[in-house]
Amino acid sequence: YMLTENPTVERLAAALDLFVEKGYAATRVEAVAHRAGVSKGTLFLYFASKDELFKAVVRENISGRFPQWSEELDAFSGSSSDLLRHAMQVWWAHIGDTKASGISKLIMSEASNFPELAVFYNREVIEPANQLIHRILQRGVKRGEFRPIDLHYGVHMVMAPMLYLLLWKHSMATCIARDPPLIPKDYLAAQIDTLLGGLRAATAQGNPLHGTHTP
Repeated sequence: YMLTENPTVERLAAALDLFVEKGYAATRVEAVAHRAGVSKGTLFLYFASKDELFKAVVRENISGRFPQWSEELDAFSGSSSDLLRHAMQVWWAHIGDTKASGISKLIMSEASNFPELAVFYNREVIEPANQLIHRILQRGVKRGEFRPIDLHYGVHMVMAPMLYLLLWKHSMATCIARDPPLIPKDYLAAQIDTLLGGLRAATAQGNPLHGTHTP
């Protein structure tokens, strides 16, 4: 996201940088204040604790987007295949391809040490994300575009490739180079095509993935 003149946004940006770089446990409030160019006392005027600072970072960068995404889902007039493709591409543009994607890696790495934060993240990020995906899949099934599936596990099938991409981006990708390289947008396109191939109802198998007939 773009920084503004809002001092709270600038402090949250500094916190995001350090949480992603160092992890939750190793991030010190003093370091966040220093990077933001304020005193520790000033930072505590805005955020009562490191926990509250982390929660504000999550809301600013991730969970605050869900109301808008829910409205976009309600207003979408295209096919459910197009909607799922759009949703995954929007997720990459606004979360996956930004520093905020490191928050997911942080949670998976440190959740067991900070269960209260894990509960918070589950409530504010994981559950709303799962609900959106569930609605997309349910829409496709009701419209006869997707075959009937277990929607609970269908949600996890959609989430899995995105989580893999985040884990790779914030772990092995920082250490080694793949040959051929893992190009995020190409990877997501391939995953979406594979998912849609499995989801489409038998009567919808002739619908194109990219403008050509799919046998």
